[in-house]
Amino acid sequence: MKLGLISAAAALGATRVAGHATFQDLWVNGVDMGESCARLPLSNSPVTDVSSKDIVCNTGTSPVPGKCSVAAGSTVTVEMHQQPRERSCSSEAIGGAHHGPVQVYLSAVSDASTADGSTPWFKIFADTWAKNPSGGSGDDDFWGTKDLNTCCGLMDVKIPADLAPGDYLLRAEALALHAAGQSGGGQFYITCFQLTITGSGSAKPAGVSLPGAYKASDAGILVNIHSSLSAYVAPGPAVYSGGSTKSAGSACVGCESTCTAGKGPSSSAVGSPTSTAPQPTSTGGSGCSVGLYGQCGGIGFTGCTACASGTCKALNDYYSQCV
Repeated sequence: MKLGLISAAAALGATRVAGHATFQDLWVNGVDMGESCARLPLSNSPVTDVSSKDIVCNTGTSPVPGKCSVAAGSTVTVEMHQQPRERSCSSEAIGGAHHGPVQVYLSAVSDASTADGSTPWFKIFADTWAKNPSGGSGDDDFWGTKDLNTCCGLMDVKIPADLAPGDYLLRAEALALHAAGQSGGGQFYITCFQLTITGSGSAKPAGVSLPGAYKASDAGILVNIHSSLSAYVAPGPAVYSGGSTKSAGSACVGCESTCTAGKGPSSSAVGSPTSTAPQPTSTGGSGCSVGLYGQCGGIGFTGCTACASGTCKALNDYYSQCV
C-alpha cells in the first residue's frame, strides 16, 4: 500500500513538473536571438511568493554578457516552452491546464548586463482573459497562456515607439491560476531579457516596484478559475499608453504564426544585433558562422557551430556560446 501511494505521489509530481515552463528565447522583428540575452531561471519551477525578490526575474537568475538591440516601435517575441531547448510545437508551451494571463514589463537601467531589477517597472503588454460564451467555468474561457500554447510558445510584444533610448530589462511573466483558489497558489513563470533600445524618443514612463506591486490577496492572484467568471483583472498596473494588448483567444499574428526556431534573420527584419548580441551570418549547415555571444552548440542545436568571433564555449549541456 505504501509503495502504491509513493508511486502515485511520484507520478503526480512528474505531471506537475511537466506542466512547468520557462520563457527561454527572444526574437527581434522575426530574428531569432535565442537565449543570448536571457537571464534563464535555474529550473522551470514557478515563483509563488510575491513578496520575494524572486518575483523580479525568477529564482537564482543572474546577469549574462549579451544584450539584444531593439528599435523603439518594433516588435519582440518572447518564447516559452516546458523543457530546456524544447522549441518544437509537439508539446504545449505550458501544460497542465496552467491557465492565466501573460504580461510583459520594462525597466530602464544604466546597464542591462549588471542591473539588479530594483529600478521601477512599467507594463508594456498584456494578454489576460476573455469570456468564452460557450464555456462554463473559467477553465473554459480564453487566457493568455492558452494563446501561448496555440502559437507554439510565441507571443508578440510591441516596444513603445516613444521610449527614450538606453538599456532596459524586459520581464516576461505568465501567471498560472489553476491552484490560485488559496493564498500562495498562483504560479508565476518569469524570465528577464537584457535589451538596448534605440531610437529618438524621450518618454520615461513611471513604474512600480517589484516586489511590492503584487499582493497575495490581489483579485487577479487569489481567484478560483474553476467556477464561472464574470470578470478578471490581472495584477499590476495598467498597460503603458504606448504599449499594447492582445485579446485572449485571438489568432496568432506576425512572428507568432510565421517564426520557426533556428532560422536566421529575415530579409525584412528591422532590428539588428549589437556587438553584444548574437549575429548569425547564415541559417546553418557547413560553412556558416555565428557572431560573438551567439549560440554555437548544445543538445538538440542544429545551427552554425563555427564562431566568426571568439571561441565556442559550453555554458551547459544545452547551450554553447561564442565568447
